[in-house]
Amino acid sequence: MKLNPEKTLSEIAALIGARYHGEHDFIVSGINEIHKVEKGDITFVDHPKYYKKALESAASTVIINKEVACPEGKALVFSESPFCDYVKLVKHFRPFCKSDLPISEKALVGEGTIIQPGVFIGNNVIIGKNCIIHSNVSIYDHSIIGDNVIIHANTVIGGDAYYFKKQKAGHYDKLESCGRVVIHDDVEIGCLCTIDKGVSGDTVIGQGTKFDNHVQIGHDTVIGRNCLIGNGSMLAGVSVVEDDVIIWAGVSVQKDLVIGRGAIILALSGVSKNVPADKTYFGIPADEHIQKWRELAALRKLPEILKNSKS
Repeated sequence: MKLNPEKTLSEIAALIGARYHGEHDFIVSGINEIHKVEKGDITFVDHPKYYKKALESAASTVIINKEVACPEGKALVFSESPFCDYVKLVKHFRPFCKSDLPISEKALVGEGTIIQPGVFIGNNVIIGKNCIIHSNVSIYDHSIIGDNVIIHANTVIGGDAYYFKKQKAGHYDKLESCGRVVIHDDVEIGCLCTIDKGVSGDTVIGQGTKFDNHVQIGHDTVIGRNCLIGNGSMLAGVSVVEDDVIIWAGVSVQKDLVIGRGAIILALSGVSKNVPADKTYFGIPADEHIQKWRELAALRKLPEILKNSKS
């Protein structure tokens, strides 16, 4: 999430009551968790395993729970609970804003767009021209939808990311979401789909992509142009699906994976590793389909092999 206007290091530290190392007027231009950081962003780290990754990341400012040397060109904010202080910043700069109307007065809806009964459109939503939003669709705050988009009944756009941190006391604290969903032109989303907003960046659906019903897209996932996503498929957070990919029904995709351009994932597969471009994958765990079918053929012969080995 970008800050508009930008803030200084001293202003950020004052909001959470923390000490800092760096010039007081050092600029903080965005808030991002570690997977999405860019230059100018502030992020957090609270585990020794990830200190090096955070300090060497693109982030310009790091909230950290250890006294360490400040990398050149960066700033540090010292905190006993970086996670909690990061959440405080998110809530400060993007607080939940109640809406009392089915279509917020702060939403922008383009010319020729049809809104069916029962639709909710939140604050600061932008919807382009000539869209059709069918009944009982919910579009959360800050979502961006392009032109000629069709969203079918009971779909939810922009729900919070499923992102929790287990605390020593045994409970889970939520990493509050401040990202968006961005849907480009000519996309069609089926009934009862859910597309979660990014934790701090954008979940993106590329131009011309089509979803069947009951599709779940996790936070910060980026789907390219002209993809087909089949009924009941589930893509975990921070996945990347490149252009022209076909994912058939009932496919599960693990987090942080890349499915290469033009790849095809056959129905009911479970993807647990990156998929190269222009390959067809099948099975659980998914592998190249010819190899997987050979394995299945071999398994069918196993009872006969075992029987003959005993005789």
